[in-house]
Amino acid sequence: MIVYQKNKADFLDDTFKRNIEEVVLSEFTLRTGRRVAESEVRSWKESLLSVAKVLNDEEIPGDSGVAIEYNIPQTGKRVDFMLAGKSDAHGECIVILELKQWSSVKKTDKDAIVITQYAGREIECSHPSYQAWSYASLLENFNEAVHEGGISLFPCAYLHNYEPDGVITHKAYEPHLAKAPVFLKGEEEKEKLRRFLKQYVKYGDTTTLIVRLDGAKIRPSKGLVDSLLSMIKGNEEFVLVDDQKVVYEDALSIGRRVVRGGAKDSKQVLIVEGGPGTGKSVVAINLLVALTNLGLVSKYVTKNAAPRAVFESKLVGSLRRTAISNLFSGSGAFTNSEEDDFGALVVDEAHRLNEKSGLYGNLGENQIAELIRASKYTIFFIDEDQRVTLKDVGTKDEIVRLAKAAGAKVKQLELSSQFRCNGSDGYLAWLDNSLQVRETANEKLDTSEFDFRVIDSPIKLRDLIVEKNRSNNRARMVAGYCWDWVSKRNPTKPDVVIPELGFEMTWNLTRDAGLWIIASESVKEIGCIHTCQGLEVDYVGVIVGDDFVIRDGKAVTRPEKRSKHDRSLKGIKTLAKSDPKEAKRWADLIIKNTYRTLMTRGMKGCFVYFTDKETEAFFKTRLIINGKPEAATNESVFAASAATIVPFTRLDPAKAKPYKNCVPLIDLKFAAGAFSEIQSMDEAENIWVSLPKMFRPTPGLFVAQVVGESMSRRIPNGAWCLWKTNPVGSRQGKVVVAEHRSISDSDYGGAYTVKVYHSKKKAAAEGEWKHEQIRLSPDSLDPGYAEFVFNAGDADLRIVAELVAVL
Repeated sequence: MIVYQKNKADFLDDTFKRNIEEVVLSEFTLRTGRRVAESEVRSWKESLLSVAKVLNDEEIPGDSGVAIEYNIPQTGKRVDFMLAGKSDAHGECIVILELKQWSSVKKTDKDAIVITQYAGREIECSHPSYQAWSYASLLENFNEAVHEGGISLFPCAYLHNYEPDGVITHKAYEPHLAKAPVFLKGEEEKEKLRRFLKQYVKYGDTTTLIVRLDGAKIRPSKGLVDSLLSMIKGNEEFVLVDDQKVVYEDALSIGRRVVRGGAKDSKQVLIVEGGPGTGKSVVAINLLVALTNLGLVSKYVTKNAAPRAVFESKLVGSLRRTAISNLFSGSGAFTNSEEDDFGALVVDEAHRLNEKSGLYGNLGENQIAELIRASKYTIFFIDEDQRVTLKDVGTKDEIVRLAKAAGAKVKQLELSSQFRCNGSDGYLAWLDNSLQVRETANEKLDTSEFDFRVIDSPIKLRDLIVEKNRSNNRARMVAGYCWDWVSKRNPTKPDVVIPELGFEMTWNLTRDAGLWIIASESVKEIGCIHTCQGLEVDYVGVIVGDDFVIRDGKAVTRPEKRSKHDRSLKGIKTLAKSDPKEAKRWADLIIKNTYRTLMTRGMKGCFVYFTDKETEAFFKTRLIINGKPEAATNESVFAASAATIVPFTRLDPAKAKPYKNCVPLIDLKFAAGAFSEIQSMDEAENIWVSLPKMFRPTPGLFVAQVVGESMSRRIPNGAWCLWKTNPVGSRQGKVVVAEHRSISDSDYGGAYTVKVYHSKKKAAAEGEWKHEQIRLSPDSLDPGYAEFVFNAGDADLRIVAELVAVL
């Protein structure tokens, strides 16, 4: 998504003749529905004015492309400013500018890390050159327009308030400055930046480079599992961004102190807190390799067996079994370890640590204490909101207490950058609010930010996950543990059974166990918390059982609805007898955290079926779909495929009174991205349907179905829509049906498409305006759809209809 996109000439007009910060704020609010902090608006004003002064040069083409606040797909990161055009030597180019208002920094001994002032305090952050380069690298790795489409990226940083002092440009940062130069305050620096821009933008953006970048297909995201072997061999598979880089370098710096030795550095503990998708495991594996290379005998430790099983399976055949076993360990393997047996232990999913170890929970004293004792340097990666059993004792406070008791020096850091859930921090805040884990300001979720759907049937949910899984085996079904593990003793019988709906599936606990999330046939089985925690997929389908319900707007947890085979609440009944309040607190925490964990396994989407209808209705009312809040009774928008739901009644021809009690149903499958065979709009119609009561039949209205994913943010694939023919007036930003002979698809062909209408205008005589260009843009959760661009005078372009509503 791009917040602001115009050419250089228009950008300069918006800056010098208007208030650029207000223009950008208006666009940001329009596109996201959110406001921003006043400090960010001030930064837009100051930084963009400084950039405009640099661009105010006739040798930088007026028709070069400008973009402000470009959101990098599948991340929560935004590029401050982009300038696009062509050069003689490099072809099509986009310059990425990272803008900073800093006036000073302090150097550190960590790679690409500086200290600056933020909100009145000093913080460590990545060097602006590294930050700009890392954003360009993300795009180069995952955007097909860059990776395969011939667009070259050139990152740089502009610190317009920073007087040259030799710190930000210190020779220690030269490797990063070489990849992305930094430009500072002053006329000489301004001229250097101009020369840099002119080197790559000599001619204008006649091929809408930025639009192509924004609309390009996103290449499959790297998965930690598939990149593991390369990472173990020391290859850089993931670009660490912002706080990931800070945490990694800080952790490595502590490791170097441990290697050097000394009494004050004899034992170190680092706690890294981060929610789902913040890159805890990626940073952990990188640290395992780096600390080993420093000479520290290191292990990767998890309580969960599933991540270890998956990781180890990827290394079989490439490393010896002994080497693999030396890299990975369960958390209960240190009960008999001596003091400082290991140089470093990297403990992932530390919230799952227990007190006792062993099959019967009768070994050792405390896993946290044992890990600290066994290692000179212990790193705990933790998310307390993923504790899902009564035995989970991993909390920051407990780690700090036991570390201090062992005489260790303790440091705490945090990961906040979101790389799962399509990079949507808003989704996580909304989920916490909706599950009533904690109160946040996110009472509504705009599904354009993250593909979240409430599905009204478990069978539809399963079908949707199977369909999503076909491309790359990265979609799975999971459920709360509310059904007994019947197939353990009788493999022919299903476990998760909803008989009234004809649904049944088998738990994943028998055949594939820890490898379920990558096994080729396991999409046919349903997973649970024990085999998916610490792992991720592209799409997750979740069945929320009767252990979590909403009653009169309040979340109610019901541990008695859990399966008797579930060990996560073992001991809760005993606790309830002695301390019922504490038992209820634990039940709430475990059940809510279970569903929070399950509903954050999907990088691209989460689809949910609720066994309880009041709970389903509650979640539906908390969604914004197609830009408007949805009523709980509107079933069609939550279906896996709206094609299976008909939101109107077909009338008997004898009872039909055209445009009085009905409108025509046109047998036309509009090609919204996936083009299909169509019929002419002018064909006489003889099927008449009544509309929902909120709509009055009038001449010019008709109902037709949209297929494909190119408008999925506004129109679900297969949705029935109400349209108005031959629309008049302004169409800017509206969804239209367009016809043009050049609109086609290599698979299907066809001349119709459903897209968002945008027109580019320029001033004409006597204060009037005339159209210069028309763009028909997709609005999809899949970033791989391109837009159509036409000259305004193209006689073959016809706007056939305008969207009234999704029924």
